[in-house]
Amino acid sequence: MYQIDFNKPVHVHFLGIGGISMSGLAKLLLLKGFTVSGSDDNDSELVEELKKKGARVNLGLRAENITDDIDVVIYTGSIHPDNPEFKEVRRRELPELSRGQLMGELMKNFPHAIGISGTDGKTTTTGLLSMILLDAGYDPTISVGGIIPGINSNFRTGNSPYFVVESCEYTNSFLDFFPTDAIILNIREDHLDFFKDLDDIRNSFRRFGALVPAGGLLVVNGEIPDHEKLFTDIDATVKTYGLKEDDQTGICSFDYVAADITYDEKGRGNYDLYENGQLLGRVSLGLVGRHNVSNSLAAIAVARKYDVPFSSMIKSLKDFTGTKRRFEYKGVFNGAELYDDYAHNPDEITATLTAAKNYPHKRIITVFQPHTYSRTKALLPEFVEALSMSDVVVMADIYAAREIDDGTISSKTVRDLLAKNGKEAYYFSSFGEIENFLSDFSSTGDLLITMGAGDIVNVGDELLKS
Repeated sequence: MYQIDFNKPVHVHFLGIGGISMSGLAKLLLLKGFTVSGSDDNDSELVEELKKKGARVNLGLRAENITDDIDVVIYTGSIHPDNPEFKEVRRRELPELSRGQLMGELMKNFPHAIGISGTDGKTTTTGLLSMILLDAGYDPTISVGGIIPGINSNFRTGNSPYFVVESCEYTNSFLDFFPTDAIILNIREDHLDFFKDLDDIRNSFRRFGALVPAGGLLVVNGEIPDHEKLFTDIDATVKTYGLKEDDQTGICSFDYVAADITYDEKGRGNYDLYENGQLLGRVSLGLVGRHNVSNSLAAIAVARKYDVPFSSMIKSLKDFTGTKRRFEYKGVFNGAELYDDYAHNPDEITATLTAAKNYPHKRIITVFQPHTYSRTKALLPEFVEALSMSDVVVMADIYAAREIDDGTISSKTVRDLLAKNGKEAYYFSSFGEIENFLSDFSSTGDLLITMGAGDIVNVGDELLKS
């Protein structure tokens, strides 16, 4: 495998440079004096930022983008072998690394590389732990799959031994990482275009946890079914966490426990924090929902290992209100409060809508854009059940991402099943039609949520312009 020497800059070319993780790596290499080029199908704020920092970016992946001066090419799992630009890379036999391999090479340079994994909640927890360390003066390097308001970026270069890394399981890319510490937030069915089933996904997370060496810390959500099987025969120290919502007995069942959980008028969690059965204090979060109470415990477990002062940690937990596109408040439209959320699988939808129900509202109106045909088809009943938590559902067309429509699934299918179950549901084939409908339909007191991992955020942005 090609080895990058971060002290000897070369020309690195990124296939899909505008991706949230790829753009962060490109930023890092630019800061270290590398020549950076790349290509992407779409222009975006991230692409424009890279151009301003000195990257050469082509729109459209074409064979002619591969020039003689390129030393190594970086690609992601979304780039198919028949992609014309990738085919040219292989024809020329240029050195290549996957995004995960490049991240792994980078992690080797940090004595404390913390990998945060899970099918849900990675971005928020990475952002939360990053801000805890930043606020406490630990000056970490950060790679996260979203924009953290505290640094207004998806990547930060620090000057310390600490590196906080969002660790994605898709195509098993996180198995190329070198974490000294790691978190496993949850394990659920997702990315079934790559994984065979839930057991296959669990096996990948088990292998990820096994990457943590002796002396390292593996933090595991104790509410994961059979969570003990994830860390048998590993050398790292293991800490578990979980929620106690019914009574105060059994608070020693996990190493870190949230008990006496309450929520304020905006759905933000408050709880008593127990460590090894001992009450540490009361925690007030700036994040909404039960799922973020759980996520905060994982961040706390790592922060405690590194002796972050409790007073500093408590302040960071309250001040951090989330990353962009994670139940992000956008503004007021027609008297309705407008939020945007990245939720794109049934568990994430359930978590977001559960949190939303704690908000004062007349109706919850969810504008949902499914992400990928394979996910929608594989989890169709689960999507219908999750979306049924909303008072009204407006369906946008499926965002294809890396896939091709084979005609076997559509957003109309989801709408029809919701309607069959008695839910008020609509489908529109264009964002313009959705915007026109919401202009007439939404009103004061409604809670309006645009939701999905594609470009559905543009609907809310356009509404607020009108």
